[in-house]
Amino acid sequence: MAGAVLAGAVLALISCSTAPARDADTVTFVVVRHAEKGDDDPRDPSLSQIGRARAQRLATLLNDTTVNAAYATAYRRTYQTAQPVAENHFLRITTYDAQMPAPQFAERLRTLHKTGAVLVVGHSNTVPDIVGALSGRPVEAMADDEFDRLYRIRIGADGKATLSQNHF
Repeated sequence: MAGAVLAGAVLALISCSTAPARDADTVTFVVVRHAEKGDDDPRDPSLSQIGRARAQRLATLLNDTTVNAAYATAYRRTYQTAQPVAENHFLRITTYDAQMPAPQFAERLRTLHKTGAVLVVGHSNTVPDIVGALSGRPVEAMADDEFDRLYRIRIGADGKATLSQNHF
């Protein structure tokens, strides 16, 4: 009886110790559209007060995640959306070209990042294509007034992607 209990405990410890190794072989891309924009500049607006609060919610949501990189386009609204996450994880935001074709950008991300989490902040007309290119699945278009959709694309060591969608 005691031997069976000990064997069970050893198996439980072994299974616990192997779980992080599986996660160490995965990368998760967190892709969002920028938060709500203000009306201070028609060509390159900052975030509104509501948008700044949403960016903070995103940072809080990712506090317990090992974020290794943060990407945003050259627009203030995307940078300001990524900024609280980057600050919480002591990261510099990498600027990417909003005009870069999604398959090319996705390939670059997959090549550069093999583990941890990577935040990508885009626009309503780019996020679905980026998510589709990363996941290999079609993604529904985003409405111009939709700011709360959050995608997670988890890619394992075998290269297979799983896609989930939430709101924040």
